[in-house]
Amino acid sequence: MCVPILIADDEGNCHGASAGAVKLFGLLKENIIGRPIGELTRPNSTAGLAPLFKALAANGERQGKFTLAGPDAGVREVSYAARLNVLPGRHMLLLRDETALAGATQVEPDYAFYLLGAGGRVAAWYSGAERMYGYQNSEAVGQDVSFLHPGKDTSSANLPDQLHRALVEGHNGMEEWQVRKDGSRFWAGVITVALKDGHGEVQGYAGVARDFSGRHETEERSRRGRTLARPLPAESSVAGIVSGEFDHIPQANDIFLNLVGYSREDLETGRLHWPDLTPAEYLRQDELAHEEELRFGACTPFEKELIRKDGTRVPVLVATAVLKLTPFRWITFVQDLRERDRRETIEQQTTDAVNEYAEIIGTSTLMKRVMGQVELVAPTDATVLILGETGTGKELIARAIHKISPRRNLPFITLNCAAIPTGLLESELFGYERGAFTGALSQKIGRFEMAHRGTLFLDEVGDIPLDLQPKLLRALQEKSFERLGGTRTIPIDVRLLAATNRNLHQMMGDKLFRSDLYYRLKVFPITTPPLRDRPEDIPVLVRHFTQKYAAKMNRQIDKIPTDTMDALVSWRWPGNVRELENFIERSVILSKGPSLRAPLAEIREDAPGTSGSATLEQVEREHIIRVLRENSGVITAAASKLGLHRTTLNAMMRKLGISRKDL
Repeated sequence: MCVPILIADDEGNCHGASAGAVKLFGLLKENIIGRPIGELTRPNSTAGLAPLFKALAANGERQGKFTLAGPDAGVREVSYAARLNVLPGRHMLLLRDETALAGATQVEPDYAFYLLGAGGRVAAWYSGAERMYGYQNSEAVGQDVSFLHPGKDTSSANLPDQLHRALVEGHNGMEEWQVRKDGSRFWAGVITVALKDGHGEVQGYAGVARDFSGRHETEERSRRGRTLARPLPAESSVAGIVSGEFDHIPQANDIFLNLVGYSREDLETGRLHWPDLTPAEYLRQDELAHEEELRFGACTPFEKELIRKDGTRVPVLVATAVLKLTPFRWITFVQDLRERDRRETIEQQTTDAVNEYAEIIGTSTLMKRVMGQVELVAPTDATVLILGETGTGKELIARAIHKISPRRNLPFITLNCAAIPTGLLESELFGYERGAFTGALSQKIGRFEMAHRGTLFLDEVGDIPLDLQPKLLRALQEKSFERLGGTRTIPIDVRLLAATNRNLHQMMGDKLFRSDLYYRLKVFPITTPPLRDRPEDIPVLVRHFTQKYAAKMNRQIDKIPTDTMDALVSWRWPGNVRELENFIERSVILSKGPSLRAPLAEIREDAPGTSGSATLEQVEREHIIRVLRENSGVITAAASKLGLHRTTLNAMMRKLGISRKDL
């Protein structure tokens, strides 16, 4: 426990101290045990504990305050509440660091805690139970627990069996109808834990209930009106623990032991302690919870993590109540949240997938097949090779894979291998050290290093020079590389996605692409279908792009003429979705009213560059424009694709009258 607690005898000598007391006084536990209480306070404290303790023994004073010079040299105001003779000749002082807790907000518990005697009658009734059921402590204590159930011939008939199962199994979980003082019924999730003494004799039972009416109405309408109890669902699994004095855990059921990875032997030999299970960042949260517990008798449930024996962590929901049947003990209910977190992760991944697929327009069978492949491979670390003609959305597919993968919150680094001059591609991929070559005035981090623990997307991977391919293959196989001009091997954890519109299999036959690299990339191939193979998606894409660019240009276009749509669907779109998008953007620019005005002459079969009678100059012009569009207007990349020098391509563009507005 992180709450400061001291146990003292009649003479004021310390016999016990919690971790909270150790923290408050800034002393080791062994330096507290056996010392008089008066020696624990610093000389500049305005009042020591010794006179306060004497006043307590003399007149039964039960609470008060004093100031303390804490271990950080700051002055703290400390309040205390005392309980006399919690054990014969032993008195307990509960301390509260008011300075540290200033401004903390206490919230009324939303769990109903109660304790039952061995016969099933209420022995303790906490404030959460008063709130949930409407019965005050004086009305509930002494009653048989069946008074919470609607009717003597329904759930109450199962109570002896429920208590027996709690006794045999350590705890019992049920969902059932229960009734409040005003007669209203609600669907409750109830956990009952058997409490035993050191000799294994049952002392009673601890119960905790939650109101699940909302969930019941939403998920189980068919059960409305039933009164029979049913087992608690697996996702509501709760491990009940009875903690002993301060930090030690002397009793725990098997569910909790499995949760934290400890054995029954560890428990019986005293190796299980709360401080060992609690990460440092949650100590403050625990302290606030236990302060609330001492004030209300129970704490508001809160989420935290527990450290398992193997060092891993597990998320849990914790609720604790003072165990009034036995001094110095608390009962803690712990719910395993791993299943909940797993469901939330799946839901978030589904949401991410929906959001990402919002950019991937299409409901055709071919596109559904592609998206199914994306969902299948995304959770893995497998290398994906995305194949398809230019303009089919290969980068969108890569982004979708990353967005719903376990690496979605880590970097997504892209590199278009065709847009980088051949001589600079190696340094772009792997970086370089200062002085590696003329002009390398500082160290440069490459794309592999930038993508560490994330995803690297290599577009146009077929354009990687043959002499660079072995180094790329080595980096993928050994998960390490050296910077250009460096000697240090740098380990990397990168998930690779690659894309190309080239026929890599044919390039292998032409000795332009290494077969070992090809098979290393082609672990999971995905082929994006050309637009001509999914004409049913064209109307959806046309409407999407029309709205997209109309909104950008602050225009209202809500009508697409039938003859326009028919023409768009019948065109084969050699540039695929990219060509269609550029065409629709141009159409929106030309549209003056609410109807889309498309330059259909450009997509007629007899348009320049589409018939056998076209001049060589027309064919050249259309071919260059198409390649420029495919490479997003990047002159260097287009020149490389055409097999020309950049200056030569610029000269041809001037000769053919090609400008930016044609792209």
